[in-house]
Amino acid sequence: MITKQVAKPFLKWAGGKTQLIAKIESSMPFGFKNEKFTYLEPFVGSGAVLFWILDHYKNLEKAVINDINADLINAYKIIASNPKELITILSILQGEFHALENAPEQKKLYYYEKRAQFNERSMELSGQAALFIFLNRTCFNGLYRVNKSNFFNVPMGSYKKPTICDAVNIMAVSEALQKVEILCGDYVSTLEKAGTNSFFYFDPPYKPLNSTSSFNSYAKDEFNDEEQVRLRNFCTKLEELGHRWMLSNSDVRSANPHDDFFDVMYSEFLIARVKATRRINAQANKRGELNELLITNYSYEQIMQPA
Repeated sequence: MITKQVAKPFLKWAGGKTQLIAKIESSMPFGFKNEKFTYLEPFVGSGAVLFWILDHYKNLEKAVINDINADLINAYKIIASNPKELITILSILQGEFHALENAPEQKKLYYYEKRAQFNERSMELSGQAALFIFLNRTCFNGLYRVNKSNFFNVPMGSYKKPTICDAVNIMAVSEALQKVEILCGDYVSTLEKAGTNSFFYFDPPYKPLNSTSSFNSYAKDEFNDEEQVRLRNFCTKLEELGHRWMLSNSDVRSANPHDDFFDVMYSEFLIARVKATRRINAQANKRGELNELLITNYSYEQIMQPA
């Protein structure tokens, strides 16, 4: 019997939620297993929660994803509309990069040439998406970071022969995305797509735990404290409109016990602290387990399965 390939994230992504799926699952509104609903993810990132939702919630009426990162959204759109051309280009990039395994200086030069080409943003859309995925797979720790000019500026990673073209998964992702509406812009615009029974999952750029831990520059405009407040206000609006939502963010109190930024801001909602693993840090000894916040506007009574 042929087993259907389940779509999984096609990118490495700082703060990706694959490791928190079990916690997210236990915090989902219980009734959604048997209800038709609309799923909206305004900060889609690598899409770990999206692909899990698409695989596990068969009554899902529609899904809507959004991100302000136009390069990221272009990759989603190309995978959805033209996966075979993308696979062809990625196969070439993978072959050329792997062929330089024993020529480190040439390999490094190849990476920085492709990075410069990506930053020109002059290629047709499939080629641009391929460069985006190539850089994600070959840069330092799969980090996506841009400067104020929107130039990708992450150095090359130390991977020897990374998988750049996962053709099987790209085709699975393409199939999964046929059920998804893909937007690019400010997250507020997703409200226009909400139905009468909607669920929003927010995974915004996290508030840094300290001045050296920020990895949220995946768009040229910073997601600062004012933006965190604006997002809270949007969540409050969703509450008033009767929509259910879940939001992830950093637990700044774990770094500073006196920092109650989120505890005060979301005091009218349910705040849970869950364990996560920090995987991106230049210093290996600073990677490890830490708390993250999982905030919902519905109580545990609504999400607990009956005894």
